[in-house]
Amino acid sequence: MPNRLAHETSPYLLQHADNPVDWWPWSADAFAEARERGVPVLLSVGYSSCHWCHVMAHESFEDDGTAAFLNEHFVNIKVDREERPDIDAVYMEAVQAATGQGGWPMTVFLTPDAEPFYFGTYFPPEPRHGMPSFRQVADGVRRAWTDRRDEVDEVAGKIVRDLAERRLAFGADELPGEEELAQALLGLTRDYDASRGGFGGAPKFPPSMVIEFLLRHYARTGAEGALQMAADTCERMARGGIYDQLGGGFARYSVDREWVVPHFEKMLYDNALLCRVYAHLWRATGSDLARRVALETADFMVRELRTNEGGFASALDADSEDAATGKHVEGAYYVWTPRQLREVLGDADAEIAAAYFGVTEEGTFEEGASVLQLPADAGVAADAGRLASIRERLLAARSRRPAPGRDDKVVAAWNGLAVAALAEVGAYFDRPDLVAAAVGAGDLLVRLHMDDRARLSRTSRDGVVGVNAGVLEDYADVAEGFLALASVTGEGVWLEFAGFLLDHVLGQFVDAESGSLYDTAADAEQLIRRPQDPTDNAVPSGWTAAAGALLSYAAHTGASPHREAAERALGVVKGLAPRAPRFIGHGLAVAEAALDGPREVAVIGAVGGELHRTALLGAAPGAVVAVGPAGSDEFPLLAGRELAAAYVCRRFVCDAPTADAGELAAKLSG
Repeated sequence: MPNRLAHETSPYLLQHADNPVDWWPWSADAFAEARERGVPVLLSVGYSSCHWCHVMAHESFEDDGTAAFLNEHFVNIKVDREERPDIDAVYMEAVQAATGQGGWPMTVFLTPDAEPFYFGTYFPPEPRHGMPSFRQVADGVRRAWTDRRDEVDEVAGKIVRDLAERRLAFGADELPGEEELAQALLGLTRDYDASRGGFGGAPKFPPSMVIEFLLRHYARTGAEGALQMAADTCERMARGGIYDQLGGGFARYSVDREWVVPHFEKMLYDNALLCRVYAHLWRATGSDLARRVALETADFMVRELRTNEGGFASALDADSEDAATGKHVEGAYYVWTPRQLREVLGDADAEIAAAYFGVTEEGTFEEGASVLQLPADAGVAADAGRLASIRERLLAARSRRPAPGRDDKVVAAWNGLAVAALAEVGAYFDRPDLVAAAVGAGDLLVRLHMDDRARLSRTSRDGVVGVNAGVLEDYADVAEGFLALASVTGEGVWLEFAGFLLDHVLGQFVDAESGSLYDTAADAEQLIRRPQDPTDNAVPSGWTAAAGALLSYAAHTGASPHREAAERALGVVKGLAPRAPRFIGHGLAVAEAALDGPREVAVIGAVGGELHRTALLGAAPGAVVAVGPAGSDEFPLLAGRELAAAYVCRRFVCDAPTADAGELAAKLSG
């Protein structure tokens, strides 16, 4: 019999709807039940494409004996971290403070007042490698709750007090300047893996936000070292197994330093961010590889993640069914053996494919299978047409394999990132279909996720909006997407929608006294701590994403409150840039825009015309573009301008207009 999760819309929660565990969604009723029964709460947090979440579910939550024990002694709450990033952030902070590490699945035991007192992540069904079994952990918690309740309450109270006393060092009240950005570049250079690209060791995550900073820093200063780190990292990733050499798109991360073996889940946010980064790399260098990867990644998002309603699904699972064994195996959809190549291609083309994609008898993954790569030194003697045919046949054969599951909920923030990427890539490469896909997703966000007071809902699925309120990253990233649409389409309504969202940011998320930003709105559900984190994780922090959107909106409109809020928010970058540049990459990129102006470009002319396209291709950090005919009132930047020309300004102080595309390009490159 299904449990209470059967009524939810989250694909992750629905995966657990038939568990014998009597799961509750996060709700006041669940905690009231725990108080009435006098039992603690088990909080389990994960997400649909999380491999180890699936493993723990199969091993423990689908086990009748374990479920009976949990149902008797706990109220069990399951949370999708992608629907409720605020809950995840608050309890992950406690987990990391207590254990020094974190991850998913996250397993936390709470009092009926939602105060945490015992933490962990994955627990096996039997004791293993020094880890207790999940059943041992749960029984230990039960005995502590029954026999040492005063001690449990004391621990829970201390944890909550410690969390409440944590204060973020905001760094400074002023913007980061040349010195801080130079120190950040130096810190990144020290962490840079010169032989493999990227930063640090394994596991290695695509550093999309840091690369954006490096590209902007190069554009503003001409620092060749910054461009080299960005370009080399992008090439290494694009040639590695982390990039899908057949279908396009990036996996979540590489388990090794060489980008060979990925964790195979594909996330919308990674692909949106990387699609834009590769397009910006092409803009800076003209790299054919960067152009190809940007377009293939955009096509992947539209082909495999677009929903029937016009939005974009959250993720594809890492696991899928192995056709040979019938078991769900990580990477089964993507890896190849030499025998499988021969079955599809025949001996001659299989030999070429093996050399071209780095497929060996020993394999690079498990059981002799290889993750496809694109070695720079493959030395394959085959023409482009033959290689294209090989790729097409392999892709067609792969499409007949059991496909990974898709988490088809639409997350507002991640769709905002996708809108920005698709709009720009479509404009850069004359792909109106990609711009149309961006507009379609923007329309869905306005129609379904925004209410009549410009408040955002975090998620929707199958055209039904979810119940969870948007968090700061939703408002910031959706505004960013709308601002990109405004610049690409010349439709001022997108600027207007962005303004509605950013006004809500000023009213609900900004601390008026300090200028700091909270991740949840002032009128949102109150948790044991109001989350607040300016550092990047898998996506730009809501804090620095908001700073970027506020800065761009102010450049479009001259709105002083938005500019001032952006500059105050960037104070945190001044403090973190010298110490932790890898974790404040988006803030550094926004700081580059602030130092550059950002430049305001008004084009009196046709949408998609030569001047408009040249303006969009300008590499000046964070430049905003408004386009329209003479006399247009679509954008404030166009007001009073009649000459068919482009006007480049900084803080509304303008150069002489030009109708020459080459001169405009020069104005936006130095």
